[in-house]
Amino acid sequence: MKRKSVKLYTPENMLESFYDAIRTNKLKELHIPHSSVFYIRAAIEADTGVRYTLKHVETAMKAEGMLNDV
Repeated sequence: MKRKSVKLYTPENMLESFYDAIRTNKLKELHIPHSSVFYIRAAIEADTGVRYTLKHVETAMKAEGMLNDV
C-alpha cells in the first residue's frame, strides 16, 4: 500500500522554512510551490499593488487548471 506524504505549507519566508526543515529533519514534509506561483504573484503585485499569499495564488492557479496537483 502506497503511503501518502503529508505536505506542510510553507509560510512566506521560504528560506527560513527550508533551513528549519533541514534542522528538524522534516525536509520531506516541506511544500515549496512551483516557480510559476512566485512569478504570477509578482506580476499580480506589480499590476494591482496587492500582495497575495503564496497559498492563495497557488490555490487560484490550481482552480484555473494552470497547475497540476504534484
